[in-house]
Amino acid sequence: MRAVAIASPGGPEVLEEREVEDLAAPGDGEVLLGVAAAGVNRTDTVQRQGGYPAPSGASPYPGVECSGSILALGANVHPRWAVGDQVCALLNGGGYAEKVVVPAALLLPVPEGVSLTDAAGLPEVACTVWSTVFMTSHLSPGESFLIHGGSSGIGTFAIQIAKHLGIKVFVTAGSEEKLAACAGLGADVCINYKTEEFVARIKEETNGKGVDVILDNVGGPYLQRNLDSLAVDGRLFIIGFMGGTVTEVNLQAMLARRLTIQVAGLRSRSLANKAQIVSEVEKNVWPAVASGKVKPVVYKTLPLSEAAEAHKLMESSSHIGKILLIP
Repeated sequence: MRAVAIASPGGPEVLEEREVEDLAAPGDGEVLLGVAAAGVNRTDTVQRQGGYPAPSGASPYPGVECSGSILALGANVHPRWAVGDQVCALLNGGGYAEKVVVPAALLLPVPEGVSLTDAAGLPEVACTVWSTVFMTSHLSPGESFLIHGGSSGIGTFAIQIAKHLGIKVFVTAGSEEKLAACAGLGADVCINYKTEEFVARIKEETNGKGVDVILDNVGGPYLQRNLDSLAVDGRLFIIGFMGGTVTEVNLQAMLARRLTIQVAGLRSRSLANKAQIVSEVEKNVWPAVASGKVKPVVYKTLPLSEAAEAHKLMESSSHIGKILLIP
């Protein structure tokens, strides 16, 4: 089969489409998928650079989400799944290929009204957003929510699901084009972080109160400002460190306003934990997608052979929504 390999840790140019050994038959509780499309994620770019090795036993090829059709079933797979079913899936790796083996517990049906290709851009964002700000931070209707990087794949999804659930949404992004896209998806307050201080704007918009939950992918440089932007009993959830991992912070605000900092990734979680998240996503998020209230936002699709171009685009941060690869 064809797959994209990482020749050695480095820049986008180290990604090479190759003919590789075919996959073994799916094992107990697993299915073999013919990949229709694979989502490109920051995780993949960090793995390519050598900073995020694949979990033990995972495919060496990048790609943590895909869509496709079931080609074969292993033993003891739930009877809901059959050969030929169109699905999307959360993966430990291996999405940048023509085929991938995945635990059946991490499969989701392609939602009604969504194309098989576009469905590839849903599992990672849906599972990340739902497991963090909803399952862990308990973001609730009537609360307020700040999303950094509102025009990213995660941001465009988070705006829509939060608005659908009756939450006031604030976003930061770095261009007027990106802010317009966020507003078009329903964001209430759009802040250009390059020209405006987000803490001051949030205080102004909330009468000095602050927001209830923040989803952050910047890390160190934003930590103090995030704490300063939170309301009493506010929760900060960090899912990435694009700005770095080290900072100095004054913790006084945490005590004074009973703030919580939460940090988690998705890929390193146990299969049981991921299966629980996938189940919750199907129950709570999929109906909103099927009804058209939450739509996949796809910026560009590229052939698998152009994985390096996809990574260059991802790292330029000029995209709005998801980038997909097509085998």
